[in-house]
Amino acid sequence: MITRLFVSSSVCQVPVTEGKSVQQTVDVLHKKLEQLGAVKQGSFCVDCETYHATGNVTGQPTKLLYVMHNSETPLSCHALFEGGPCLTADGNFDVLMLKLKSHFQNAKGHKVECRGSRYRYCDFLIKVGTVTMSSSGRGISVEVEYCPCVVPGDCWNLMKEFMQTFLGSSVPELPSVFATKPEGLYAPADCVDTMNQYLELFNKLRKLQAPGSNVR
Repeated sequence: MITRLFVSSSVCQVPVTEGKSVQQTVDVLHKKLEQLGAVKQGSFCVDCETYHATGNVTGQPTKLLYVMHNSETPLSCHALFEGGPCLTADGNFDVLMLKLKSHFQNAKGHKVECRGSRYRYCDFLIKVGTVTMSSSGRGISVEVEYCPCVVPGDCWNLMKEFMQTFLGSSVPELPSVFATKPEGLYAPADCVDTMNQYLELFNKLRKLQAPGSNVR
């Protein structure tokens, strides 16, 4: 597998179709992509563990630390502090977190996973995933990546037009992660931008009280 460090991608939540389950809605998205001519190319997984600092003696609010993995970058681990900064390390970072357990406590029951299928359509890579927490389906994610371009401003309109072909009215607005950069859309995007989008989606779904939304 080739690790792509710089990518132009958009991650969004897709609402569950009324009268259908999470899995049924995912199946509909798969069918739409296949009708377009997209070819399935394996699976993907993004996960997120939450940690909070212990023994805070400064009186400052405790920041959360999110440790994330992406099967697209299998040799890397991403650590994102609440409100920044972010860092990318190798897989041994998980071992380091175990050694730092006196400083960072794992928030049990807060692990979020997104698993699903990867599709290729021309120069687009599409990932449709089911987001789960405590074995409960919380929602559906769609990530669209335009592989030839690393500058979102140069390809956003093309990406949006493509997403409309299978998402319809659920096409997302411009990812907010790019608005925080001085160059905005015209800064080269990287894998941390993608992980920030997943984290934003995960935190949004965490807050939703959705009993009975288990994946069927």
